[in-house]
Amino acid sequence: MKDLSYTTLDGRSAKLNAKDLETLTAGVRGGVVTPESSDYDSTRKVWNGMVERRPAAIARCLSPQDVRNALAFARAHDMRLSLRGGGHHIAGNSVIDGALVIDQSVQRTVRIDPQQRTARVAPGALLGDFDREAQAFGLATPLGINSTTGVAGLTLGGGFGWLTRKHGMTIDNLLSADIITADGTQRVVSATQDPELFWAIRGGGGNFGVVTSFEFALHPLGPEVYSGLVVYPFDQARAVLRAWREFAFDAPVEVNVWAVLRKAPPLPFLPESIHGQNVVIFAVVYTGDAERGEQAVAPVLGFGTPAGSHLGRNPYTGFQAAFDPLLQPGARNYWKSHNFAAVDDGLIDIVIDAAGRCPGPEFEVFLAQLGGAMSAVAPTDTAYAGRDARCIMNIHGRWQSAEQDASGRDWTRALYRAAAPFSTGGGYVNFFTEDEGERVTQAYGVNYARLQSVKQRYDPDNVFRFNINVTPAAARRAA
Repeated sequence: MKDLSYTTLDGRSAKLNAKDLETLTAGVRGGVVTPESSDYDSTRKVWNGMVERRPAAIARCLSPQDVRNALAFARAHDMRLSLRGGGHHIAGNSVIDGALVIDQSVQRTVRIDPQQRTARVAPGALLGDFDREAQAFGLATPLGINSTTGVAGLTLGGGFGWLTRKHGMTIDNLLSADIITADGTQRVVSATQDPELFWAIRGGGGNFGVVTSFEFALHPLGPEVYSGLVVYPFDQARAVLRAWREFAFDAPVEVNVWAVLRKAPPLPFLPESIHGQNVVIFAVVYTGDAERGEQAVAPVLGFGTPAGSHLGRNPYTGFQAAFDPLLQPGARNYWKSHNFAAVDDGLIDIVIDAAGRCPGPEFEVFLAQLGGAMSAVAPTDTAYAGRDARCIMNIHGRWQSAEQDASGRDWTRALYRAAAPFSTGGGYVNFFTEDEGERVTQAYGVNYARLQSVKQRYDPDNVFRFNINVTPAAARRAA
């Protein structure tokens, strides 16, 4: 083996010699990928095609002991360190230039206990893995809406989806976790074991250690749900969005209707004349008894005159993957997000104006209807503080060519700035890009100082810093 260059925590260049690399490789059963490896380029790729980083080495960890060994090695050599589960986060923080990557993406086991209605989930599992195993027993927990998202990152940042109004956020259904902290200690955290650390990982991201296992509560659901899409022409946008607002936020918690403004994909139930044209799409999921779904969501068909609709009983696992074709890995993505306590007329007008100038077929704005069980949790009960958000907007800039980078970012940022006066000031860290460090304190609000104290206790050297970073309390005092 050749000497390997890496970057220290404080940004200096350093080298590992062949003996060092042999030590690292011997301690990681899944092997170590370096720039000399034939699969280096494929292994370092993440979901967002805009992220092009070259880590020093990637440790494929198959067990908690592999993680402990890789972590100890990184600390002994003062290496930058990044953590990879599903590799789906928009900022691409799971791969960092010059870093050692603790890569748990191959650990995708999901074990269901149908009697206790719990799931034990490995850190590399994707939403599709979890849903498939849980649905075999007619069970589910609140997750996201894209089956290729990693469970670990989704959970640590909060997690919301179709079941959130009825059963809360992903973190509200986390019962316990196994985590290895910066000193190499493996801990089991729950409401009764290390409760302060358990509080922090429920929304505080990967700031506090490497989670090697998650335990979730499950709820009866499916295997079919009443779900589908209702699509309206763009010239009805103002009327249908106002009708959506009046219906959705006072609807029963089983009713989930999210609004998406984008150019119409070539869906088979839409006339060809509308393909590629600006539209308003309502994604609908009824999480109660599927037989009652048609009546419960019928008002969505009356918001205006639809261009087309496709509603009916569908497998829950199928609808969870319904948007996967629009979210394939490799495209260039740049996102911005806001939380809203209400959807005012002024906000609707701003969103319509921006969507009407949408610069490409993959750009979209989605408005997620929340509230319900999510809002019933106090903002200080978990690290995630944005419980007042009845709606989360994601401005989803997405394109294929680097030549579109400037225009794509400009459109996304312009809508973000225009919508800011209507927002709560909070944010959902799973949608934060690499240039939003100043928003971290706003996102955590009243919880930020407490998070800094937990960080000081479990990671005082800020080893886990390449993330949506919470700085240790000592750094706050020094400043």
